[in-house]
Amino acid sequence: MSETSTSLIRRLRGRVLGLAAAGTVLALAAPLTGTAVAGQAGAAATDPVSVMTYSAKERREALAYWTTARMKAVGKSVDLGPTGPKAKPYRGTALKTVGRLFFVNANGADTWCTATAVKSTNRSAVMTAAHCVRRGSSPGNTNTTMVFVPGYSKGKKPYGAFAVRTAATPRTWVYDSTNDVSALVVDADKNGRELTDVVGGQAIAFNRAVGGTISALGYSATRPQLGGELLRCVGTAKKEIGMQAIPCDLTGGSSGGPWLADFDATTGKGVLVSVNASLDSLTPTKMYGEVLGAPAKKVYDRAQKG
Repeated sequence: MSETSTSLIRRLRGRVLGLAAAGTVLALAAPLTGTAVAGQAGAAATDPVSVMTYSAKERREALAYWTTARMKAVGKSVDLGPTGPKAKPYRGTALKTVGRLFFVNANGADTWCTATAVKSTNRSAVMTAAHCVRRGSSPGNTNTTMVFVPGYSKGKKPYGAFAVRTAATPRTWVYDSTNDVSALVVDADKNGRELTDVVGGQAIAFNRAVGGTISALGYSATRPQLGGELLRCVGTAKKEIGMQAIPCDLTGGSSGGPWLADFDATTGKGVLVSVNASLDSLTPTKMYGEVLGAPAKKVYDRAQKG
C-alpha cells in the first residue's frame, strides 16, 4: 500500500474516531492501568497477533455491570442525528448472530459497538473492529468490561449476555493503525452453553474478491433508534484505497458490524467478508471495511483456538 493510501486511511479513521468526541459510541480511549492490557514487554514482538485477556473476576464484574437499564441508558446518552436515508431498520428474519458489544472505554465512559458470532472450532468466536477493542497506534489504550449481547433489540436481550474472555487484534493495528479487525472469544452463558450453540454462527471468508452485493449492519447511534435497533445498508462493494467500500450512512455504534455477502434475509444467513471500520466523513455517504486477508485470518485462528 502506498504512503498516500495509508495516510488517507488514517484520516478516514480519524473522522470515525472523532465521532467519539460528540458521543461515546466508538473506541476512543486513553491510557489504562487495569489488567486487560496486551502488547506487554514480555510478549514476542514478532507475534503478528496481540491478545488481551480478561480475568474471571473482570468477566463476572462485566456481566454485573451491564444491566438492562445501563444498556438502555447508554443509547439515550448519544444522538448523532437522524437515521438514513441509506440505513434502514432491518426487517428480515431475526439476526440472532449480530448484537451489541458493550464496554467501558479507557476514559471510563460507557459505550458500544456491533459484533457478530461466527462459525469457529470453539463455538465462541465473535468478529468486530479492532478500534472497538483498543485505540490504534497506542498500545496502552484499551477497553474493559466487555459484554456481547446477540440479537439485542429495543432493550431486550433474548439470548442473554456473554462476557468477553479474550480480544485479539493484528499487531499492526496496535502499533500502526492498520488492519482494523478483531476476533473475540466469549464465555459460555449462565447455562454453560457456548455462543454458537445458542445463536448459530455466520460463515466467514478470507481473501475473497471484492465485489457483489453486501449487507452492512450495525446499531447506529442515530435517531430514532439510538442504538436500540439493528440497521442495514445494502450496496455493491468496490475496492478503494486498499480497502473495500459500499454506499452507507451508518454512523457511530455500527462500528464492527458485519458485512454479509450472499445474505438471505429469510434465513438470516450470509458470509462475513468484512466489518464496519471507517467512514468517508462525519456526514457519511460511504462505509469502509478491510479486505480480510492474512492478518485477519491469523486473528480469527487465534480466537477460534482460544
